Amino acid sequence: MFSAFDEIVTVSNLLFLLKGAGISLGLAAVSLFFGLILGIIGAACKISKNRVLQIIANVYVEVIRGTPMLLQIYLIFNVVPMIVSYFTGSPFRMNYYLIGIIAMSINSGAYQVELIRSGINGVDKGQWEACETIGLSYFQTLRFVVLPQAFKRIIPPLVSEFITLIKDSSLISCIGAIELMNASKVLGNQYYEYMTPYCLAGVYYLVMTLTISQISKALERKLSESD
Repeated sequence: MFSAFDEIVTVSNLLFLLKGAGISLGLAAVSLFFGLILGIIGAACKISKNRVLQIIANVYVEVIRGTPMLLQIYLIFNVVPMIVSYFTGSPFRMNYYLIGIIAMSINSGAYQVELIRSGINGVDKGQWEACETIGLSYFQTLRFVVLPQAFKRIIPPLVSEFITLIKDSSLISCIGAIELMNASKVLGNQYYEYMTPYCLAGVYYLVMTLTISQISKALERKLSESD
């Protein structure tokens, strides 16, 4: 089962997997950031009084959450270049990692819409009325008063979303990106033994997710002390 253990567990191979882990972590962090932007925009649309904005936000959330991320990755990988090539008349290829970031950001944004909306709804409505009384606009109230309070409430689910994105980054291995999962597969192909590199990849994933969880708990305690 671990026939090539000694050959695989070398400094160079561990560093190769570490590089893949760094790529997975980077993809997740960037996607969480852009997903957060989409989530804020979507949440603002869902709680607005504009019916058209509400419909757009609802369609975005339902379509993205109702379809698998793997399908979304394949659509961006295959369909978007085809459309661009059709209009430009020349071949178009997208970077594998860019595809991953786009797909993961769009997917994460749909989930973050509901997280942020729930956080906003948890803020006392009297603060909205007070801001309106002193002449703040809807977006000024949202930016300076409501969102800072909402984010304190949604840190735990945001961290969970970050951990999910780290694990979901393995899906872009299907289009050829060399992140942690694909790096372990490369080693398996090289040594004709997959158990060892896959187990090592599992260790890397666990180290990343457990470390982030511990940081999140420390941050939560600090924020609770400031309340």
